[in-house]
Amino acid sequence: MVTVRELLRSGADLPSDSARRDSEILLCHSLGKSRTWLYTWPEHAVAPECAQRFNELLAQRRAGVPVAYLIGEREFWSLSLAVNSATLIPRPETETLVAWALELALPDDARVLDLGTGSGAIALAVAVERPLWQVTALDSSADALQVARANADTLGLQRVNLLQSDWFQGVVGQRFDALLANPPYIDGDDPHLARDDVRFEPRSALVAAQQGLADLQHLVAGAPAHLCSGGWLLLEHGFEQADAVRQMLAAAGFDTISTRRDVAGQERITGGQWHAD
Repeated sequence: MVTVRELLRSGADLPSDSARRDSEILLCHSLGKSRTWLYTWPEHAVAPECAQRFNELLAQRRAGVPVAYLIGEREFWSLSLAVNSATLIPRPETETLVAWALELALPDDARVLDLGTGSGAIALAVAVERPLWQVTALDSSADALQVARANADTLGLQRVNLLQSDWFQGVVGQRFDALLANPPYIDGDDPHLARDDVRFEPRSALVAAQQGLADLQHLVAGAPAHLCSGGWLLLEHGFEQADAVRQMLAAAGFDTISTRRDVAGQERITGGQWHAD
């Protein structure tokens, strides 16, 4: 039988900057073991059925399928979240949005809305950190909401209110202390859509009209009707869109407008505060 070490070597040709790490994750998934176990038992003989499953996963990874989709999960904000092809894969830059939201001086029982929740990453992260917040999460995709509900159940966060809604349609007449969103913001002609993991993610969660700005503009325009006075709107966007989003917020009457950089140093999250007249 083949050993752990030999199987890991067979993944050295993966088309990834992290081929070794990808191989380790896929082998752990196939064996039901931890990465520490792999390092401890490199000469351990692997059962044929497990080796076959690993080789099947390697073949899919060579074809470009994201590791997160192959194993069905991704870590975000130290939470293990289920993901599939109906949802975006949560990324580290979105943790910048979560961190900013948690810094806001909101009421202890703040009402917070996550628009376009996907796997539930943003909503569930803030709900874990702020148990008294009343968190609502919206998505237009029933399939994505099914994933978000499963994640909420796994984390014991059934109190998070999950609704199917096209942006604000499901919360007409309601106001919140903070609106959070990672909306589609990529232009349909962007060549990055044909590269790496993005090729396999739902296009509806990635692409927006008007050079990627249409959904951002829609959220900015609709936010005042759904914010309490003093409430905040925080938006993730493309690294070249920060100035455009700041201008949108200013034109809509927001103040205290600023932009945060992500872990790679790119301008990625822009927010502003709304004060009613």
